Amino acid sequence: MADSDPPANGPPAEAFAGLFRVTETDVDGGQLRYYGEPLVDSRRLERRLWPLFRDQGYEVRLTSESNSEEDPFTGIEIDRTRHVLVATPHSTGIDGIPWTNVAFALLTVLSTLVAGARWYGTIDTVGDALVDPMAVLAGWPFALAVLSILGVHELGHYVLSRYHGVDASLPYFIPLPNVIGTMGAVISMRGRMPSRKTLFDIGVAGPLAGLVVACIVTLVGLGLPPVPTPAIPIEFNYPLLVQWLADLTGQPIDYPAGMSVNPVVFAGWVGMFVTFLNLIPVGQLDGGHLVRAMVGERQATVGALVPAALFALAAYLYYIQHAAFNAVFLWVFWGVFTMAFAYAGPATPIYDDALDTKRVLLGFVTFGLGILCFTPVPFELAL
Repeated sequence: MADSDPPANGPPAEAFAGLFRVTETDVDGGQLRYYGEPLVDSRRLERRLWPLFRDQGYEVRLTSESNSEEDPFTGIEIDRTRHVLVATPHSTGIDGIPWTNVAFALLTVLSTLVAGARWYGTIDTVGDALVDPMAVLAGWPFALAVLSILGVHELGHYVLSRYHGVDASLPYFIPLPNVIGTMGAVISMRGRMPSRKTLFDIGVAGPLAGLVVACIVTLVGLGLPPVPTPAIPIEFNYPLLVQWLADLTGQPIDYPAGMSVNPVVFAGWVGMFVTFLNLIPVGQLDGGHLVRAMVGERQATVGALVPAALFALAAYLYYIQHAAFNAVFLWVFWGVFTMAFAYAGPATPIYDDALDTKRVLLGFVTFGLGILCFTPVPFELAL
């Protein structure tokens, strides 16, 4: 349909009086579309209409559409931009078996098993897994540890999303045939953030939950026996948190030549490195969400400084510390990466009221824990 009548199950146009002048409505694949002209600024419009649509079971967003029409007299194509309120059915449940999530999870189990087997020395290369597939099963402690950390991190986000009624996908694990076996995991946030409180709670839940598991994994790994040094040309440097846990348990993290700490400790290192990267305060990263919730629109200033800080770190390592090229390249890469995140910006909550003091303090504690997971040169290639 495409007329000026209200779409089925949607709020009537009269409900937008003084806010949005409706000229045309449409239904497209379950979405309700109200075309017209805003009568107030976009932030005020969404704040006023969001509860109205939510009561009807929809999430609403103001956007614009461009199309071209042929002038009936001249035949010239004329571009036209129209404002439109797009209402999407609101849902926080799981619709059927998430086969894509399951498939990616199984592939990541396989890729982390292969990576673990390399760390335990039962295979030397990824290709060896094709020659002796059963040898990869030896990597299960490493695979279990890595997947537990990543899974709990993303489930922390997912559980708080469900708690606050924000639509989110289940975790997607990302398989990759590297020394870790994965590029991590993500969830897709499909719903709008109602408030800064919601944005903060969902953003902070992942890093804290994942870091707890990373610490447990590290403690377990420190208690396991060392293994012969694997044929992987890479050396890892430990952040303060791993060193403190080793001091706490009285277990070594450095061994004589030919022996290495158990790969489960490396899995804990992975979890802490991932936690630090996620807490970089820019854009859609967890740290970007936390800063947006803590300081509001001033987050844009913080986000703009992040790439400069990472480029400065890379320059310091190159010119002052004469660090290995891979360490310099890592932070240059993340500097470029965070430029894109800063441009995209974080999620914008519908209601922008300030956070309470407890959450602000928890935010500072979380960033403090993130610093304990940082090391300027996380790894060095031994080529």
